[in-house]
Amino acid sequence: MGKLTTHVLDTMSGLPGAEIKVELFRQQGEHYEHIQTVTTNGDGRTDSPILEDAAFQAGKYQLVFYVADYFRQQGVTLDEVPFLDDVVIRFGLNDEQAHYHVPLLVSPYSFSTYRGS
Repeated sequence: MGKLTTHVLDTMSGLPGAEIKVELFRQQGEHYEHIQTVTTNGDGRTDSPILEDAAFQAGKYQLVFYVADYFRQQGVTLDEVPFLDDVVIRFGLNDEQAHYHVPLLVSPYSFSTYRGS
């Protein structure tokens, strides 16, 4: 069966993004249905796949990473309305047997992602 994993790298410090709240949603028609909420561990990863086994289905998904909360916890001074508050990544899963890995590289003012392995 397929699985979905993620990890976060804080590119400002060069360290894993630990203790970041991440929410997963699946698109259902015009809306997104909440699947689960996880928190990254000390390595910037989740302790287990975010989606796997029977729950892993082809479709459109969205990950939301709450990065402003993380940077504030790290002592970074952010504007009252931060440039990046939460980072939303929308993507599609097609192969129900594949491992999809969606990493986030983030600083208070930029982010990037890619399909990892």
